[in-house]
Amino acid sequence: MASPSSPSPSDLSAYWMPFTANRDFKAHPRMLVSAEGMYYRDDAGNAVLDGTAGLWCVPLGHGQPRIVSAVQKAVATLDYAPSFQMGHPAAFELADRLRDYTGGRFSQIFFTGSGSESVDSALKIALGYHRARGEPARTRFIGRERAYHGVGFGGMSVGGIPGNRKTFHASLLPGVDHLQHTHDLARNAFSRGLPQHGAELADELERLVALHDASNIAAVIVEPVSGSTGVLIPPVGYLKRLRDICTKHGILLIFDEVITGFGRLGTPFAYDYFDVMPDMVTTAKGVTNGVVPMGAVMVQPHVYDAFMHGPAGIELAHGYTYSGHPLACAAGLATLDIFEQDGILEHAQSVVEYWHDAAFALRDAPNVVDIRAIGMVIGIELAPRTGQPGARAFDAFRRAFADGLLIRVTGDIIALSPPLVIEKAQIDELFDKLGKVLRSLD
Repeated sequence: MASPSSPSPSDLSAYWMPFTANRDFKAHPRMLVSAEGMYYRDDAGNAVLDGTAGLWCVPLGHGQPRIVSAVQKAVATLDYAPSFQMGHPAAFELADRLRDYTGGRFSQIFFTGSGSESVDSALKIALGYHRARGEPARTRFIGRERAYHGVGFGGMSVGGIPGNRKTFHASLLPGVDHLQHTHDLARNAFSRGLPQHGAELADELERLVALHDASNIAAVIVEPVSGSTGVLIPPVGYLKRLRDICTKHGILLIFDEVITGFGRLGTPFAYDYFDVMPDMVTTAKGVTNGVVPMGAVMVQPHVYDAFMHGPAGIELAHGYTYSGHPLACAAGLATLDIFEQDGILEHAQSVVEYWHDAAFALRDAPNVVDIRAIGMVIGIELAPRTGQPGARAFDAFRRAFADGLLIRVTGDIIALSPPLVIEKAQIDELFDKLGKVLRSLD
């Protein structure tokens, strides 16, 4: 496979990279130039096993021919169509298909361009829902510590990662509170599946309701499984308890499934896995297999219907230039076809136990203090170096890439979330390389 020559460091200066130590990267760049199946290829021609599905967003593997063909056909037919006061067939078809993919439990789909846009859209929908029902005082949102809900001001406000908030704290939304996170290393270390301890942490929501009064609270937003903050898995019964409290007080429950949607836990969405129904779901990433940026907010019928009983005209003054973009819709339709026709969820379920066993075989590796596993997601937590939080895991990231393995790190946690099409031989390759990396770290 031919590859372009590597640009010199001076050629890298114009691009201000997101969530990246720019000076460090440009001194020691890691350049990906092509991808196929389970592998990237770097600018030196080396294969790099994708242990993270890109950025949690490529469940079907790279270069999927049917998606490529669908997008090529779409761009030659209808390259762009506005979605304000007009439409195009593929957007309505994809919305129908997504509604079917949820088993009809979510009746309307609002398209966005990313997970961040999906979260901010869901927060706006929550405010509009209560106003339409005659409860405009319901404006407060409840998020959770260590949560990641994208980088819009709404998403950062309900999010709970200090490093993402500190620079912008003065401009975050007012009227936001946070639940305690559920990570309990002392009681739940090395849990396979749901941790046994911590469901009672959901009762913190009752305290916040008593503090602020339910009549002022619009919505609670949580990730069913927190991904970007290090694979934090909810304790047994925790999400159901949140659902019960929200129902009791008329508060909307939003599941942020940007990461967990489209098969990551071996089910279509995490709400299927946990058997807990939110009022809204935010999604993105896997909806197009990462090929074209797209996100969506899926709402239950009562949410949409609340907007449809007001005065004639625009019911929700919100939207994006690229909502329902024709190319994204083509990619989304092809992605759903492949999920259904190729038995992707069934394949993931067939290898999930092997995947977990391979991860837990690293339990005794140096510096490993916890391993967490749910579906096709693994979190491996390392003890931090004294006075250097995050340094040990980032060292692992660098060494892994040099050895042909892409992992993701957040703080001192390694997060693994490969394409769902991974085979057992590739699981062996992944953990063999990662084991060598972990044993090489000081």
